[in-house]
Amino acid sequence: MNYKQLQTPSRTIMTPGPVEVDPRVLQAMSTPILGQFDPAFTNIMNEVMEMLRELFQTKNKWAFPIDGTSRSGNEALLASVIEPGDKVLVPIFGRFGHLLVEICERYGAEVYTLETEWGSVFEQQVIIDKMKEVQPKIVAVVHGETSTGCMQGLDILGKACREQDVLLIVDAVASIGGISIPVDEWYIDGIIGGTQKCLSVPAGMAPITYNDRVEAVIQGRKKVEYGVATEEEFGSKRANMIRSNYFDIAMIQDYWGPRRLNHHTEATSMIYALREGLRLVLEEGLEERFARHSYHEAALMKGLEAMGLTIYGNPVCKLTPVTCVVIPDGVDGENIRKVMLEQFGVEIASSFGPLQGKIWRIGTMGYSCRKENILKVLQALEAALIRNGFEPKRGEGVQAALDYYDVPSYVPVKEA
Repeated sequence: MNYKQLQTPSRTIMTPGPVEVDPRVLQAMSTPILGQFDPAFTNIMNEVMEMLRELFQTKNKWAFPIDGTSRSGNEALLASVIEPGDKVLVPIFGRFGHLLVEICERYGAEVYTLETEWGSVFEQQVIIDKMKEVQPKIVAVVHGETSTGCMQGLDILGKACREQDVLLIVDAVASIGGISIPVDEWYIDGIIGGTQKCLSVPAGMAPITYNDRVEAVIQGRKKVEYGVATEEEFGSKRANMIRSNYFDIAMIQDYWGPRRLNHHTEATSMIYALREGLRLVLEEGLEERFARHSYHEAALMKGLEAMGLTIYGNPVCKLTPVTCVVIPDGVDGENIRKVMLEQFGVEIASSFGPLQGKIWRIGTMGYSCRKENILKVLQALEAALIRNGFEPKRGEGVQAALDYYDVPSYVPVKEA
């Protein structure tokens, strides 16, 4: 069989991830490959670490990506701090809280959970009170839950964890780069981000950072791989060693640190992509970037509501880069998505679990978060609804968004 040269269709991607990759990132990915220990490449690795510290707003020594999709960062950090029998508390308010439970259980943790109705989050004091009851070693929590479009407050929780000597591990995959997350100010011990959402880099890496408290736990479990260990290290045995080899942060830390001890072959082109994505974030400015996400989110919501649709979830805890929309009664949500994709090249997402078939999820993330995309998704959604027999307020959605854009923004923003 003869296969043609790869040509993918042009899409306007307005899902909660992956999103459109900035063209400058794609260009960086075509840069020639360097050897993983070439000084030119290790310098790039050092630059990535520096830029990640700025993104995470931290002075932590360690900030680097885990090779793998966002889930790999969650697993690496949790696998490296959890020993069998450790108590872990997981507040669940959507699908990815359940994922944290899954990972913790697989590494032998004694998991305690709190659950609340999807579409809401926890008062931080509720989690703090449960901590006092359980006395866990770790609290693992999602910051931005893309399955429900909700965001959990952390500013009070982090300080309480520090006072109770509990490690706070945060999944910020959906929020990093789109919402301010001052890691040090919020007393977050370890945090995981994602590349394919607000950073507008392809999926394939999970940036993490962690502080000295986490590093102390990791170093207490450190075992150097036999094939690269010194004679002294080769003879060192640890009953409590980190159970995963690939996700062993103690070893990955030696790879990213001055020792440059080989762990795996670095994903060179992805490092180029991440470096360029981070450079663009910092070039735009963190505050300007956060303001841009809020700005276009507001325009989208104005349009959806003017069209006659309902925003799902408690607005007090809405996740800025993800807007969930209630599917109107009698409307086939999947058919709407199909028409939008096939006729307009616009992709939005459905949801999971109890929300399957009940909401659409629209992402306004990174490079996808711009005016022309907001207007196009409103146009495509209105047309698809009409095509499927639902009568929205014709023309009102786009006009409401345009009216919003006509008024000077509450803060100056830079377009991506």
